[in-house]
Amino acid sequence: MFPKNAWYVACMPHEIDDKPLGRTVCNERMVFFRGPEGQAAALEDWCPHRGAPLSLGRVVEGKLVCGYHGLEMGCDGKTVAMPGQRVRGFPPIRHFPVIERYGFVWVWPGDASRADPARLPHLAWAEDPAWTYGGGMYHVRCDYRLMIDNLMDLTHEKYVHATSIGQKELDEVVPQTTTEGDVVITRREMPGVKAPPFWQAAMRGNGHDPEATVDRWQRCRFVPPSNVFIDVGVALAGHGGFDAPAEVKTSGIVVDLITPETETTMWYFWGLARNFRPADKALTASIRDAQGKVFQEDLEMLESQQRNLSAQPQRKLLSLNTDLGGVQARRIIERLVAAEREAATPVAA
Repeated sequence: MFPKNAWYVACMPHEIDDKPLGRTVCNERMVFFRGPEGQAAALEDWCPHRGAPLSLGRVVEGKLVCGYHGLEMGCDGKTVAMPGQRVRGFPPIRHFPVIERYGFVWVWPGDASRADPARLPHLAWAEDPAWTYGGGMYHVRCDYRLMIDNLMDLTHEKYVHATSIGQKELDEVVPQTTTEGDVVITRREMPGVKAPPFWQAAMRGNGHDPEATVDRWQRCRFVPPSNVFIDVGVALAGHGGFDAPAEVKTSGIVVDLITPETETTMWYFWGLARNFRPADKALTASIRDAQGKVFQEDLEMLESQQRNLSAQPQRKLLSLNTDLGGVQARRIIERLVAAEREAATPVAA
């Protein structure tokens, strides 16, 4: 269901404190902790002594200490010591490549020898002082691909988010979908409209008249293995929409970093990156709170959808032209999974 030779967000840096963090990524049970130099590390959540979860232990001077019998593990998965015992012959447990960058901790759940830092998604805004970011994390009980479907077809905003980001023009404007390699892009332009409540509040926070007529845009980009970045915003009407000068725009990038946990659960790291009034912490907090409420509406729908699908897995779903972005994203995922399976299949002699 999910490519494993890829980088996924495992957690936020602050989640790894003085205690180990247990988390499942792509059906791999992992434990995260910080080594002697403060670097993030990930091992399989399995003590080689008696199979206890290492996440129930503690971290002492950069070593992971099992909470059952005190066995000590290093960042490389090798046993370091155990009270009163010789442990040199203990086989190492699996360790997972980890990168801490852009304000997230990323993990590679597949073949460690193929972990390539160059394949990490490039989040330019995260390293630009002209931008700021506010967001959060949800645990969602649904197939991660349902979330990708949801984000690549924003027509649902008119119905699920009627009081925040929805408006009638979402039904009236047909989105355009294209692919660029393994990236899928769905665009929708809505010129000469009234901004919905979420964007009216953002315009007010940016010093613009919230009642003004605007040109609104949505550009959804699926980036494998499971990330969606959405260029969103409004500009005062007649100034060029997406290409309008900054002084008449209120815009940002909706950041959706989606990490499969199991076949029917996922971790969802969400937020908005913006380049207007980046130093305004109160504005960041208000946007984050409003966006969190919008995503909560999605979660109720997606988890209910998953319950229906799990109850009747034999039923086929229908696809419309507005589903094309999600359909193309699923095809790319299927191709990546198939390639991994083929590479793992032994060649007959």
